[in-house]
Amino acid sequence: MLHQVSIFTANTKGALSKMTAILAKNDINIYTMLATDSAEFGIVRLIVDKSEEARKALEKEGYQCRVDLVLAVDMKSDKPGTLDHILSDLQNANVMIRYLYISFDRRSGSPIAVFSTTESETETFLKGKGYHLLDRF
Repeated sequence: MLHQVSIFTANTKGALSKMTAILAKNDINIYTMLATDSAEFGIVRLIVDKSEEARKALEKEGYQCRVDLVLAVDMKSDKPGTLDHILSDLQNANVMIRYLYISFDRRSGSPIAVFSTTESETETFLKGKGYHLLDRF
């Protein structure tokens, strides 16, 4: 499993730049980032090289953060239906996915499905089905 930093932030001009500046100042590398919004607030999800340091640096600047565990499945292919196959296996196992986003392995270019679930056995299930899960980017 991977550690993901989740940040609750105001949806204002320059908000993302302020966060990335804090991370850059602390020599923290961003591997993947997802920013979602509502009218006034947003959630930014980051996988970085130093998750605890990122959390501390952002909290020091007044951000509400937490570190969550997420699963990252190497999709091995960018062919149509690859993600559907993974999701079908999870649905057949009655696993609910809270959220999902796609990233890419920088070395191989392979797509990676990053997701959160409340089912504690999901990692074991996916490995049993032959999926390769990442523990780092």
